[in-house]
Amino acid sequence: MNVLLGFARVVDAVTGLFGRLMWWVSLFMVSVGVYNVITRYFYGPLEALVGRGLAARMTGNFYLELQTYSFDLIFLLGAAYVLRVDGHVRVDIVYSNLSARRKALIDILGTWLFLIPFAALGILYSVPYVRRSWQTLEMSPNPGGLPRYPLKTVIIIAFAMLILQGLSETIRNAAFLAGRKGSGSVHEAPPAPTEVDGTAGGVSGPAGSHTGSVPGAAGEAGKGLA
Repeated sequence: MNVLLGFARVVDAVTGLFGRLMWWVSLFMVSVGVYNVITRYFYGPLEALVGRGLAARMTGNFYLELQTYSFDLIFLLGAAYVLRVDGHVRVDIVYSNLSARRKALIDILGTWLFLIPFAALGILYSVPYVRRSWQTLEMSPNPGGLPRYPLKTVIIIAFAMLILQGLSETIRNAAFLAGRKGSGSVHEAPPAPTEVDGTAGGVSGPAGSHTGSVPGAAGEAGKGLA
């Protein structure tokens, strides 16, 4: 089990790296979108300022497709990360009311019955599609557009990452069901805090409240009031 959990940690680290990278791609996509809006609706003043030739190069399909490709990367490469943090939308009336152990079991079954077969079929049918794109070095049909073959390659990478993350989630949920502490499963309850909160005899509770007591404090207070 230690070896399997080590494999899961490696997968999670790679997935987390891509997830954090997609945060920055999201910021880049929004920035390009703002740039596209400005250059579109203020093209007249821009042309008067820098000239027609330069203004034309500062706008066009290149920037529009750059925004679209950024969104594609976020969707494809961020899917495994969202799976890791259990961020995908669940539409159900049963799952949310189940115990943690039953949720973990359902996640394992769902991973092997649906996620992994779906991702495997995605790779199977995407390989010829991507191969043809590389053979022709496919470009965008729009003037000034971007190459299509690198982006299409990401489809295979995204499905492969989903399979690996599915394996990682299976390992962690199986360890949780086996009673392994520190399994990393999203269904494992976080450890209770144990740090002393700085007051005499007190230990912080789950909400940071003082759970200890100071012997004789109430009596001393009563004497002071008497």
